[in-house]
Amino acid sequence: MARLNLLEETRYEKLPVTVYANQQEGSLAVAQRIAGLIKDKTAKGEHTVLGLATGVTPIQVYAELVRQHREEGLSFKNVITFNLDEYYPMQPDAAQSYVTFMNENLFAHVDIDPANVHIPDGTLDQEAVAAFCLAYEKKITELGGLDLQILGIGRTGHIGFNEPGSAPNSGTRLVTLDDLTRNDASRDFGGKQNVPTKAITMGIGTIFKAREIILMAWSQKKASIIKKAVEGEMSGDVPATYLQLSDNVEFVLDAPAASSLTRFDTPWLVKDCVWENGLKKKAVIWLADTLDKPILKLTEEDYNNHGMAQLAVEQGPVYNINIDIFNQLQHTITGWPGGKPDSDDSQRPERAQPARKRSIIFSPHPDDDVISMGGTFIRLVDQGHDVHVAYQTSGNTAVWDDDVLRFVEFAIDFNESIGDDSSKLKKVYEDMRAFIPTKQPNQVDTKEIRDVKGFIRKTEAISGARYAGLEDDHIHFMALPFYETGKIKKNTAGEADILLTMELLQKVKPQQVFAAGDFADPNGTHLVCFNIIIAALKRLRETEDWVKDCWLWMYRGAWLEFEIHEIEMAVPLSPQEVIRKRNAIFKHQSQKDRPVFPGDDAREFWVRAEDRTRETAHAYDKLGMAEYEAMEAFVRYMY
Repeated sequence: MARLNLLEETRYEKLPVTVYANQQEGSLAVAQRIAGLIKDKTAKGEHTVLGLATGVTPIQVYAELVRQHREEGLSFKNVITFNLDEYYPMQPDAAQSYVTFMNENLFAHVDIDPANVHIPDGTLDQEAVAAFCLAYEKKITELGGLDLQILGIGRTGHIGFNEPGSAPNSGTRLVTLDDLTRNDASRDFGGKQNVPTKAITMGIGTIFKAREIILMAWSQKKASIIKKAVEGEMSGDVPATYLQLSDNVEFVLDAPAASSLTRFDTPWLVKDCVWENGLKKKAVIWLADTLDKPILKLTEEDYNNHGMAQLAVEQGPVYNINIDIFNQLQHTITGWPGGKPDSDDSQRPERAQPARKRSIIFSPHPDDDVISMGGTFIRLVDQGHDVHVAYQTSGNTAVWDDDVLRFVEFAIDFNESIGDDSSKLKKVYEDMRAFIPTKQPNQVDTKEIRDVKGFIRKTEAISGARYAGLEDDHIHFMALPFYETGKIKKNTAGEADILLTMELLQKVKPQQVFAAGDFADPNGTHLVCFNIIIAALKRLRETEDWVKDCWLWMYRGAWLEFEIHEIEMAVPLSPQEVIRKRNAIFKHQSQKDRPVFPGDDAREFWVRAEDRTRETAHAYDKLGMAEYEAMEAFVRYMY
């Protein structure tokens, strides 16, 4: 019966999927399977032939294999590896080379014979690439094929660098990279303009010949493409769907990456559910959105025809369910994000008391505060709350080099206009002019350049916070140490980061904390900064009574928003407040028009922010709520 139930739940899935609670558990499981394969083959006196992937996805797998080598004696002497791909052209000693990646994450730490390591050669003349690719395939065949191929998946659905349009029988070859793939790689190269346009990749046909294939995916960022790959129709538009043809494939996912699969996203379509309030709210909102109806117009027939008959029977009549969910949504809407004084707060998202709250808005980058919750920020100040803003990082990697020169030129002219000696500043300026044209992608800037970039972001943030109504003593620049590497890749957060955050929290003793809760990228600055805040609050809770009355509200950035069923506080903005928020964002001039790291969204930040908040307001309106110009959304985090 259990097996039949599982088949029913997974009936939309066209290949085997295993889901782990988090990336660490999934990575450990994959590493254990690789280690077991190596041990079994070694015991038989045979080589293990592995197909390996690069990128963020397999890093923890490789770390566990290195640990087993060091601590448990796992040997790689009989292992032969073939990497999936390499950028073209690419020097093997470049920081972005997959040769560098594999050495840093695996090969330099185990006892593998360098002669057994095979990675596509990014240094070849283009005329020699085709012959190299044929030889690469021949080597794999001569060794009896790949025993195990591990894969990640790109947001285009690519496996290896087999981009949309790749054929299912394709072999190793030179390919042109999709624009989205190059966008995703832009941080590693210090900007999209530095990302190669081509790569050498194993083909889908080559991957198919492996006796076992494991595709791994972690984080919410991959959820959409995973749904297409697992449940969608086979198509060259999503190359990973061709894996549905293999009898030897398994997808290994963490819970966020699996979250859009039917059995997790809309489980009422595949099984009976335990209808706790959160799931009921999600289902009713989904039904209203699917049918393009306000909640109060949903009928029993609508429920029965869309997998929700069980809910109608157990908790109906359906009109009562509709009223309940309508009221819950209505109660999330408030014009008083700090709580409405002297009012009944039993149906409001925030407490009425104390009437004047101390609030801290933590902003991972110097503009997240106004981009993501600028309207709420301004309203909190207007309504008399004691608001502080804390900029957790300098954001000094996201400023163009020519802006640095422009600001230093201004400083030189100003010094000379008031009669000050500018000789030292001119020397620094000349050094900058000499350094910038020779700078390699992602090369660390000189200290002077990093400082100027930080000053630019700092003055913009001060201007934005002042516009929102804050005095200077309520504007805090934390410069958390984990970020201040001068590199795109940051250090792991440490004790110093937590202690600095605890110090500020102890100084303010807030009743409200607002923090960026955008976890789409598990390696992003937002998540690191959020975890630092949580660690600080948990420590303080053990000794400080005020923490028990401190609520933590999460906001999100300009790209994603909380789902409507997740929102616990929705702050409506009038047309005038939207303009005030826009003006606050405009203070961040270095991020306007063309930011250094724009992602795959070509819109300016202020446009993204306004579109996002208008979409939230429109979604509430469609469900039958009052119509507002825009809404900023928040979810309370229980720490």
